[in-house]
Amino acid sequence: MTKTLHTPPSHHAQAHGARRQLLLGAVATTALAMGAGLGHSAAWAAGQPGDALPGKGITVLPVKSALAEENFQTLLVMRALERLGYTVKPWEELDYPLIHVAVANGDATFMANHWNPHHAEFYKQAGGDAKLSRKGVYAAGAAQGYMIDKKTADAHGITHLDQLKDPKLAALFDIDGDGKANLIGPNAGWGGEAVVAHQIKAFGLQGTVSYTQGNYPALIADTLARFKAGKPVLYYAWTPYWLSNVLRPGQEVIWLQVPFSSMPGVQAGTDTKLPNGRNYGFPLNNEYIVANKAWVAHNPAAGKLFEVMEIPLNDISQQNRLLHDGQSKPADIERHVNSWIKAHQKTFDGWIAQALAAR
Repeated sequence: MTKTLHTPPSHHAQAHGARRQLLLGAVATTALAMGAGLGHSAAWAAGQPGDALPGKGITVLPVKSALAEENFQTLLVMRALERLGYTVKPWEELDYPLIHVAVANGDATFMANHWNPHHAEFYKQAGGDAKLSRKGVYAAGAAQGYMIDKKTADAHGITHLDQLKDPKLAALFDIDGDGKANLIGPNAGWGGEAVVAHQIKAFGLQGTVSYTQGNYPALIADTLARFKAGKPVLYYAWTPYWLSNVLRPGQEVIWLQVPFSSMPGVQAGTDTKLPNGRNYGFPLNNEYIVANKAWVAHNPAAGKLFEVMEIPLNDISQQNRLLHDGQSKPADIERHVNSWIKAHQKTFDGWIAQALAAR
């Protein structure tokens, strides 16, 4: 059973509502058009011979989800594109399935937060390799799975998710008084929600575990408050995310293992056992910059940039922690990106040099 908790949209999401509706309309219109992916060829034309920079006169539209934790990665790519001479518009925000469709159809240029295999279904449905470019790993080795507080785990010997088939253990994580564990899970449209719903059934937990959905950041804020009050917590989590710097795996919380690998859809049959021999129910993911394939063909410098950019997961987590600590204004994100570039100037300049050599 999935319980959806309705929470109000963020101020940031409201601010982008009008532009989001325009882009949604463009996605719907373009998706129905013949040759939609080639509809913006005039805007995609490569720089004229003699231009100092390959992006001169070319406009780029980034797109991302409403998660503030994706701003840093997206803005870093935007800054690199600007160094190549591209005119980069402010990003638009959509849900992940529509992000992939928008990029595939040319209504947006790129996304910097595509997870593979987590978003494999969205990638395939949007046209896959025929319409999208996905080369080079932007951030490698992202983990995700189920977590509980270490105090409860140690007190009751809980190490595996399927132990919650025991009603007495499940009741420890009951929030709403129905006797079932409330598993705080990912938002609808993220990709992970299909895995959670599938695994609750696959592991025989329907009778003792409720999958609680809503606004994940708001639900996690409540989860953190419950933890600080000394109450048991059960939630889906991933890295990189600020939460792992507050509720630290192995210290305040632990990963729960699953009894066997079981994934839905295009990931069916995937072995989710990690290199350390443990199985948290999800394979390790790599984060990619995904762009419109036709646009990349016309803009080889940008294509090479997307391929060679790579940042450590821990750098993303550290920036996300700054967000959580209150440094979340646009000026803060700009400062974080500028500081990262300054601290890694040689790496950043190397990306630009490789991109310029590919034009």
